[in-house]
Amino acid sequence: MQDIHKQQKTVHTKLAWLVIFTASLFFFYEFIQMNLFNTINSQLRETFQLDAEQIGQLFSMYFYANALMLFLAGNLLDRYSTKKLLLSAVAICTIGTFFFAIATQYWVAAAGRFMIGLSAAFCFLSCIRIASRWFPPHRMAFVTGVIVTMAMLGGLVAQTPFALLNQFLGNWRTGLMINTALGVVIFLAILFIVQDRPTDAQAQEAAKADHAHLQALGLWRCIQLAALNPQNWLGGLYTSLINLPVFILGGLWGVLYLTQVHHITPEQASYATTVFFIGVIVGSLLYGWISDHIERRVLPMIIGAILSLIVMLVLMYMPDLSLSAIIFLFFLIGLVTSSQVLTYPTIAELNPPYLTSTAISIDSICIMISGFIVPPFFGWLMERSGHLTTYTAQDFNFAMLVMPISFIIALILAFFIRETYCRAQA
Repeated sequence: MQDIHKQQKTVHTKLAWLVIFTASLFFFYEFIQMNLFNTINSQLRETFQLDAEQIGQLFSMYFYANALMLFLAGNLLDRYSTKKLLLSAVAICTIGTFFFAIATQYWVAAAGRFMIGLSAAFCFLSCIRIASRWFPPHRMAFVTGVIVTMAMLGGLVAQTPFALLNQFLGNWRTGLMINTALGVVIFLAILFIVQDRPTDAQAQEAAKADHAHLQALGLWRCIQLAALNPQNWLGGLYTSLINLPVFILGGLWGVLYLTQVHHITPEQASYATTVFFIGVIVGSLLYGWISDHIERRVLPMIIGAILSLIVMLVLMYMPDLSLSAIIFLFFLIGLVTSSQVLTYPTIAELNPPYLTSTAISIDSICIMISGFIVPPFFGWLMERSGHLTTYTAQDFNFAMLVMPISFIIALILAFFIRETYCRAQA
């Protein structure tokens, strides 16, 4: 009897990981869309005749849409089938990618980018919603690390691999059409593999209990409970501040910064930004494992903010860095800033299970708000010198101050986040 129970548990665990990996493919896909600007920055500016602030605005259309949709997405995911919402989001993202690929006018490209951002509101929240149903709370930090790893693999693919693909094809539009086809493949994988929850009786009872709570509270009361919990906003602000290198170095300005400040080739620069995402992948898994192992959430977040500040200052102010040193520093930045992944299980543990998606959507809203504010602001800071097409080391270093300042604020905020000891508190 015990052997049968063990066998059932093993099968259940394997299915849980298969479901999570498949659902996370959409997060992987969305991160390709978010970060490919880093690779085709120059081509886009040339195609649409854009300056630094305008390319930042086009990049940020993703975040405008995402921030508008996230809170609604969280509520929908708490109330309706995660799989159906996920499939709808993948379809919208794929169509948006197609529009962006064929755009000959700025407004069409912006509209495609907006559609991609709308759909992205569901990618991470749906994974966390599904994971919370398939895995126990004490494993959620590591599972979250795996989910974020899938996203960072998408960010990695958007760097050197996408650059090599565009170089081989000779056209960024053709590369994006292949990207569109990938969206169709992911849609089919989710359709045939993903399940909302396990089919056992305990899972079904939990589903009924969650539904009863949501029905009793009503939509606006659920929103109020999540929005009035200050811990949700503290976690969201910490994440958004520590996450800035993903947007600035990984998503938009990393390659140009390295070519113009550190005087390396675009190809070498793409190696560094690729390694940055490898650092995030390793860091996400490492922080998740350490947090679950020591049963602490806040302490690793504090250490992560301190290390992020140190490594960023070394990159900005250490003179005459070699190529290998630059690549290693980009890896370290990705590694140490991955402490941001711990806010998601922390928020989940500080809120009732039936509000998981709604509460975590606040975290994601904070990230997306920083995503549509910081990139244009970064471009504006660089253009203060009056240079419109080329930028000096002074321009970049002045704008880069945004990141160490953000890390200091994140460190302060971390001391006000409540420790959960890896257990549900609500």
